[in-house]
Amino acid sequence: MNRPSTRTGIFTTVATLFFGALVAAMVSSCSGSSADAVELPDNAIILDVRTPDEFAGGHLDGARLLDFNSGEFSASLPTLDPNATYVVYCRSGNRSGQAVAQMQQQGFKNVTDLGSLEDAASATGIEITR
Repeated sequence: MNRPSTRTGIFTTVATLFFGALVAAMVSSCSGSSADAVELPDNAIILDVRTPDEFAGGHLDGARLLDFNSGEFSASLPTLDPNATYVVYCRSGNRSGQAVAQMQQQGFKNVTDLGSLEDAASATGIEITR
């Protein structure tokens, strides 16, 4: 007579542990910066692909502005050294992801998408200049 309740108890315990672990994994993946720490070589080029207004509101110290939306970024690609090391960021990670994809399609090998400005600052340790 104890078997059905024992099975139910074991099932409940296993299900609780499984879902608890699942929730813990989801919470830990959502917390903190989405960008991992990045060690930049001294000659790394930091590209900010946001608009001039966004750039004026704050940017990584030493970043070069190449507005992705205006076409300035695409027009500048032929002038960039494809062998240099680049890190790219924007406001949310959308434009930087597109910019990195374009660069890789053009043969750039050392390109890292840092996502948002805040993620880029966190990953590189470079201060935001306002």
